[in-house]
Amino acid sequence: MPDTLSPPNGLRAGTFDSEDLTTSGSDTPRKPLRRSQRKTAGKRTSSSTANGPSSDINGHLQVPRTSARREPSRSPSPLGLIPIHSTFRSFVHRHEIPRKALHVSIGFLTLTLYAKGFQTDQIHPVLLTALIPVATADILRHNFPAVNKLYIRLCGALMRESEVDGYNGVIWYLAGTWAVLRFCPKDIGVMGVLLLSWCDTAASTVGRAWGKYSYSLRKGKSLAGSTAALLVGVATAWGFWGWAAPRVEVGSFGVLPSPFAFRGTLGLPSAVKELLGWSDDSGTISGTLAMGTLSLVTGVIASVSEAIDVYGWDDNFTIPVFSAIGLWGFLKVFGSA
Repeated sequence: MPDTLSPPNGLRAGTFDSEDLTTSGSDTPRKPLRRSQRKTAGKRTSSSTANGPSSDINGHLQVPRTSARREPSRSPSPLGLIPIHSTFRSFVHRHEIPRKALHVSIGFLTLTLYAKGFQTDQIHPVLLTALIPVATADILRHNFPAVNKLYIRLCGALMRESEVDGYNGVIWYLAGTWAVLRFCPKDIGVMGVLLLSWCDTAASTVGRAWGKYSYSLRKGKSLAGSTAALLVGVATAWGFWGWAAPRVEVGSFGVLPSPFAFRGTLGLPSAVKELLGWSDDSGTISGTLAMGTLSLVTGVIASVSEAIDVYGWDDNFTIPVFSAIGLWGFLKVFGSA
C-alpha cells in the first residue's frame, strides 16, 4: 500500500470538484457543489488571504485586519491626501515650514499693530469679519467635493492632512484670537495671541526634533516640546511687559485707570495679609522681581495650555483662551487686576 493517496481524477489536494462524490472512508455520495461554492472552497484553502499571508488556514472566513475607514493623523502622515505634501514632503509635510512661518508671523503682526497704537476693539471686529467667510468656505468644501479639491490645491501647503476631512485650523485660530481680544484686558489679549503664535510653534518644532528622546506627557506631546513652550513663554512675557509695553504705554503703564491687568506690582491678597497680620505695604513685590515672577508664571501657563487636551479641541483655540484665563486669574488674585 502506498504511503500517500493520490487525489481522484488528478485533482490537487485540498480542492473540490463535482465529480469527486465520495468522502474518505465512506461510500455515501455527496451532492455536487455549486459553482459559487467551489470558488469559495478554493479561496478558503489558499495559503494567503486578502489581508496578507496566513499560516493558520482553518476553512473559516477571517475578520479583515484593516479598516476601510480613513483615519488621517496630524502631520506627518503617509496617506497622501494633499498632493503638495507628497511633492515637498520634508519642507511642507514633515517640518511644516509654510504653516509655521504663518503662525510665527501673526505674533509679529500683533506686536506691530500694538506698537502703532491700535486698540483691541479695533482688531477683534476684523477677526470676526474674517472668521465668517473662512468658516463658510469650510462648510462648502465639506459638502461639495469639487470645492474641497480646489481648496486643497490652493491652501494645501498650510493644511494638515487631518484637516482634509476636518475643520481648518484657521477657523479655530481666528476664534481663539477673537475671543481673547474681545473679552480680556488689553495686555492679556495681546499675550494670548503672542503665546499662541510663538509657544505653540516652539513646542511643535522642538517636540518633533527631540521629543522622542524625552518623556512623553501624552500622545503627541513630549516634555521637550512643553519645556520649549515654557521657555518661549517666559521670554515673550518679559519682552512684552518688560520692554514693549513701557515704551508704547508711555506715561500710562502702571497708572490708573489702566487697560492693563498687570500694573507693575504683585502682592498677596488683602484677606491673606489681614489673616497674617501684615500691613497693606507688606507682601508686595515690584520691578524686576515682579516681572520675573509674572514671566515664569506665564511660561508655565503657556506650557500647560499647549500640552493639555480638552475633548479634542483644536489647540489654536485652547492655547490663547486657556492662557488668557490663567493669566487673568493669576493677576486677579495677585495683581489687583
